[in-house]
Amino acid sequence: MKESRGDRIFTIVNYTFLSIILFIVLYPMIYIVSCSFSNPSAVTAGKVWLLPVDPTLIGYKTIFENKDIVTGYANTIFYTVCGTILAVALTVLAAYPLSRKDYKLRNPIMLIFTFTMFFSGGLIPTYLLMSSLGLVNTRAVMVIPGALSVYNVIITRTFFQSTIPQELLEASQIDGCSDFVFFGKVVLPLSKAIISVIALFYAVGYWNSYFNALIYLHDRNKYPLQMILREILIQNRMDAEALSSGWMSVDDLAARQSLFELLKYSLIIVASVPVLCIYPFVQKYFVKGVMI
Repeated sequence: MKESRGDRIFTIVNYTFLSIILFIVLYPMIYIVSCSFSNPSAVTAGKVWLLPVDPTLIGYKTIFENKDIVTGYANTIFYTVCGTILAVALTVLAAYPLSRKDYKLRNPIMLIFTFTMFFSGGLIPTYLLMSSLGLVNTRAVMVIPGALSVYNVIITRTFFQSTIPQELLEASQIDGCSDFVFFGKVVLPLSKAIISVIALFYAVGYWNSYFNALIYLHDRNKYPLQMILREILIQNRMDAEALSSGWMSVDDLAARQSLFELLKYSLIIVASVPVLCIYPFVQKYFVKGVMI
C-alpha cells in the first residue's frame, strides 16, 4: 500500500522522537566509557565530550591492581549469584501455593505478605534482629535479609494463575501425578519467562546493594564493590576538605583527584558490564514477564 501524507509525517515524527530518546539514553553511557579511557587530567579539566582524550588504560590497570577493588568485585559476584539463586527459589516456592485455588489459607497468608510491604520494624529493630541471629559482619547478612520480595511474589503468583490452567492440574492428578512432580515437571518448564524476569530483578538488586554492607559489615574483606565505589566518592570530598585545611598541597590534591575521578568512571563500567552482558539473553523473557 502507498503511504499517505499523514502516514509519512507520523513516521518522520516517530523516528525523530525515538532518535532523541536514544541520544538522551546513549550519550551518558558513551561519555562514561570515554572518560574511563581518557587521561586523568583531561577528565578533570572537562575536555572529554564524546571520544576519549589521550587514551590510556591507567584507570582499569589501577582497578585490577587494587586489592580492595578486586576483593569487592569477587564479593559482589558471590553475593549476587548466591542471593539470586536463593531468592528465586523462595519466591517460586512461595508464589505457587498462593496461586492454587484449592489452598484455603492463601488469602490470609497473602494478606500477611502484603502487610510487610507497607509496615516494617525500622532500622534499629532490624539491626537488633540481625545481631541476635548472629548475622552481623557475616556474608549471610548480604544474602538472607533481601531473599524474598513480596512484590516479586505477587508478580510470580499472577503469572502462575494466568498461565497454568486448572485443567492441566486436574489432568495430571487423574494420571496420578503428585503436586511435587507437577510443580517440577510442568509448572517450572512453563515458567521460564517469569523466572528469568525475577532472576534479573534480584540479580540487579544484589549487584547494586550497598546499604546492608554499610550497616552490617565491618570487615573490609567482605565489602561489596559498591562500598568501594562509595569510598572513592567520599575520598574526593575528603581531599577537598584537606585542601581547605591546608595539610595537602594543590598539586598533590590535583593528582589524587584526577586519579579518583578516572577511577570513578572506570569502576562504573566495570560494575555495569556484567548486568549489561546478561540482559540480552533474558530480554525476550523480560518483556513477556513485565507485561503481567
